[in-house]
Amino acid sequence: MPSLVSVIGPVEPDLLRAFIDHYRGHGIREFFLGFHFTDQASSEVRDRLLRTCEELVGPPVIISQGPWHETVHSELRDHLRVRAGVGWHVIADIDEFHDYPAPLDEIIDGAEEQNSAIVGGILFDRVARDGSLGPWSLGAGLDKAFPLGGFLTARLLGGNPGKVVAAHSSARLSLGSHRCLDEAPTNRPIVPVHHFKWRAGILEDLRRRVVNHTSGAWRENGPWIRNEATKLLDHIEGNFGRIDVTDPILAFRPACLGDLPEGWDNDTLIPIERALGVAPLKGVTRASGE
Repeated sequence: MPSLVSVIGPVEPDLLRAFIDHYRGHGIREFFLGFHFTDQASSEVRDRLLRTCEELVGPPVIISQGPWHETVHSELRDHLRVRAGVGWHVIADIDEFHDYPAPLDEIIDGAEEQNSAIVGGILFDRVARDGSLGPWSLGAGLDKAFPLGGFLTARLLGGNPGKVVAAHSSARLSLGSHRCLDEAPTNRPIVPVHHFKWRAGILEDLRRRVVNHTSGAWRENGPWIRNEATKLLDHIEGNFGRIDVTDPILAFRPACLGDLPEGWDNDTLIPIERALGVAPLKGVTRASGE
């Protein structure tokens, strides 16, 4: 089985617990984790998270502190991949839960049979039933707290929803692991990446990104990070503090881990034009200029 590589910021310890449990359930036993904290992160949050890491998988491979420059995540990811060694690695951010349509080793075998060094996935944004950005509890679980899935990143924010969910150590990955620099994914069905980003605390994080990237305190290669953050903040402000789960373009529907969304193996369901060049959702009228 591959090892897992993840770069983690100052999240709630219960999210790390859920993350480790999820991937252990898919047979992963080796975790190469790196943590990055800004100078504003409280020592209490840092210490609780690092203690949880040691309890679950042992000490992290690397602990970094400083600004969240745009390249920091990928630099740390690549360091972790080197430490993980030659072979296949699962690549996942702390809020990304892969929902493999077949056993992971079979998916990787399939990629190798097609002479591919990557497995591709698509962000499937999970939100609360009423679109609120609230807390969750480990006891109830992420599925119950965020029972709807849709395509917020792709269709509202204009972000690239493609993700490389597994890669051989020889594959070169882009910033954010949104694509491979050498090839496009060939696996079908594409792997749903349940994206549990839209939780309590995310608005403060997005505002911090806008301020720091705009001021230059956090370096960027282009304006896309703050542009996406601004779009989400504007959307929330225009919808009484919530995500509009009734917007047909976002295509929210009931979802849970372990139960692939209906029609997921049909490319016309998945709005990944930018990532893989497939057709848009059936029955959805696209906004002009999209």
